[in-house]
Amino acid sequence: MSDKKDLYRDNGQTGSVLDEMALDNKNLQNIGVEILPVHTGGKVHAKRMPGKFRSFKWITASFWIALFVFPYLRWDGHQALLFDLGNRQFHIFGLTILPQDIWMLAMVLLFFALLLAASTAVAGRLWCGYFCFHTVWTDVFTWIEEKFEGQPNKRTKLDSSKMSLEKLKIKLPKFALWAFIAFMTSFSFVAYFTDAFDLWARLFSLEWSSTETTVILVLAAATFFFAGILREQTCIGFCPYARIQGAMIDTQTVVPTYDVDRGEPRGRMKRVKPGEEAPDLGDCIDCNLCVAVCPTGVDIRHGQQFGCITCGLCIDACDSVMDKIKKPRGLIRYASLAEFAGQKLPPLFKRPRVIVYTAIMSFAAIVMVYGLLTMSPIDLKALHERSPLFVQMSDGSIQNKWTIKVVNKSNEVMLAKISVEGPEGLTFIADKEITVPPGNVGATTLLVKIPKKNLVETNTPITILVNDVNNPTIKATYTTSFISPKKR
Repeated sequence: MSDKKDLYRDNGQTGSVLDEMALDNKNLQNIGVEILPVHTGGKVHAKRMPGKFRSFKWITASFWIALFVFPYLRWDGHQALLFDLGNRQFHIFGLTILPQDIWMLAMVLLFFALLLAASTAVAGRLWCGYFCFHTVWTDVFTWIEEKFEGQPNKRTKLDSSKMSLEKLKIKLPKFALWAFIAFMTSFSFVAYFTDAFDLWARLFSLEWSSTETTVILVLAAATFFFAGILREQTCIGFCPYARIQGAMIDTQTVVPTYDVDRGEPRGRMKRVKPGEEAPDLGDCIDCNLCVAVCPTGVDIRHGQQFGCITCGLCIDACDSVMDKIKKPRGLIRYASLAEFAGQKLPPLFKRPRVIVYTAIMSFAAIVMVYGLLTMSPIDLKALHERSPLFVQMSDGSIQNKWTIKVVNKSNEVMLAKISVEGPEGLTFIADKEITVPPGNVGATTLLVKIPKKNLVETNTPITILVNDVNNPTIKATYTTSFISPKKR
């Protein structure tokens, strides 16, 4: 800031940008820089303004459109995504996941939990700022509110005014649109657990179950309340992630940060009279626009706070002011505390925390992929009879008994045929074919007899095979032990 005083000097020439613009408060507003009051409590009515981070927020928010679209996608005549809790089946684009494969859900949860931790360690609360459903819904609700009620100062004035017919005329249409979005949100959520088209049909015939009605109404009310009424207080007072993020970030985490050395001492710019010494001020003109655009009312100039959701909107605001007063951008920018301390930020692959998170994520991803690639549409279990373990028949042969369970993971009816392989002379008795409905389990009894002379060991391995008569490529095997008396 060696030339800062020169910029303030009134030398009667056109070379001084600040002299030309006469940057007192009135003229700051003339060039498009609005001097805003600091948020002093109450509901936050954030100012909206364009910028790259605002555009990125809309792009990431658009991913939530899938919530409303996916329940209506069809696959082989069925709902493509259906979590049928009643029948304990998850249908995902033709793939049926049954309780036997629920371990894959654990890997999915592990992967995304570590992804959240890793992204926080690298760049703060990215989830909160760009992807969180509460952030997105609140952003949409406040955008609607702005269309009905106007800019923040008008909304604040309207909120503080007494109830009147004129106020109701403004508020009620907004509340109606909020309620519609809240209802569609809860309805779409429930549609993942039952057929969406059937749910619509039963709505108009008033045939919803008590469970469906309760869940939809409660979720709709919660969406309306948290996104429309509570807003930023949900992030500040209710969300546990805001408080545990301190354990996930460190001095190398890149977050929106105010450059104190460059910005302080802050102060309003004004023309300096001839003979007066210009104040040695920083680049921050104390316009408070960074606070005005913050959806949680945080003043980033006071350092990192748990209310900051790292959305970057304060960066958009500050950069726009810097452009107007002909200053370089980056007074507020994504940076780490290590960077401001003069330390060089190490590459991601050299940060221990990121390495550990990435390793666990990779393990979970590999297990998930392996499970999907090796998942068979048929599963076979053989439960050996324990009482008795074996029976000696009148012809001298030994007989064992199993309960066979065939799981059909496909979306088609399966006709399962059982066969057994083992020592010479083996014979078996079982149902020729078992009809197994989609996503269900078929059971039958299997009796296996082997001549005693052909049994060398007490436990003789045998293989039970099952294949689908309608589709021979679908098959499964199960190796078990045939138990016989000890040799004397």
